[in-house]
Amino acid sequence: MKVSIPNELKADMPQTTFAKILAATPVVMAVVATMLAGLASSEMTRAQYDRSLAAQQQSKAGDQWSFFQAKRLRGAFQRNTAELLQAVIEVHPLEPATLRKLAERDKPELTALLDSRAGQDALGFLQRGEAPATSAQLATDPKLKAALDGLEDLKTEPEMAALLEPVGNPSLEAALRGARDQAQAFDEATKPVNQAIDQIEALVTRAAASVGAGATSGPSVNRDFTAARLRYTAARYEVEARLNQAIANLYELQVRKSNFSAERHHARSQKFFYGMLGAQLGVIVSTFAMAARNRNLLWSLAAAAGLVAIAFAIYVYLYV
Repeated sequence: MKVSIPNELKADMPQTTFAKILAATPVVMAVVATMLAGLASSEMTRAQYDRSLAAQQQSKAGDQWSFFQAKRLRGAFQRNTAELLQAVIEVHPLEPATLRKLAERDKPELTALLDSRAGQDALGFLQRGEAPATSAQLATDPKLKAALDGLEDLKTEPEMAALLEPVGNPSLEAALRGARDQAQAFDEATKPVNQAIDQIEALVTRAAASVGAGATSGPSVNRDFTAARLRYTAARYEVEARLNQAIANLYELQVRKSNFSAERHHARSQKFFYGMLGAQLGVIVSTFAMAARNRNLLWSLAAAAGLVAIAFAIYVYLYV
């Protein structure tokens, strides 16, 4: 059986290739609008993720700044106490020979401790008033070093954005990992020294107390040891504070980089949204064209709106 198309429907069907393309405009514009809506939603989700990540990184940076401030205050307190002790009473440099002389009064454990490697290291740091040396300075990417210098110099947000743009997240993560490892290595290096100092202090205090009320050597050695320990502790806290400061600065760079990324994704989401509106405008215009049967002019406008929306989306995706 042969099917014939009425002449009225044949008149409404597009006859040329261009007319057929224009007839598909509403469908194409709907697809383009859906695609742009998805891109806008995706960019907004990434912006929200970066904002959340920046908040977490800021919390970690705040913890490191709290450690930094606490250790700086403790170090200042130890240093001020040592200076006050030296101002109100006579304090001499700590001499191992004096400690050994004090240990001769039935204190074999103190003698054994002073002869041990840990005891000798502890006495060396006490005499110098220094903390154990930290590991060698980590190799820093020049771009990351420039960003850290900008942070220290209080550069503006646009300037920091330009400095952080060439710094990759892997480089920041590697530097942060290295800074944490350096702080951990310093803690491990000072732990045996601190333990040895605690043991020497306890033995010196007992030995000084057993010398006798009429003797002056015991209390004098105890004061000398206390002053030396205060100076050593102040130096140790200063090093620990600087290590925490380095970690905090790297976290601050991560915070700014995440915020800059969030702002970029937010801007891209807005522009994709505007592109979606253009595509939806094409759908509306083409729909009116079909209703008015003035396909040539209005469908051309719809197709132009769709092409502009696609070009705008490509520009945003590649360059914004």
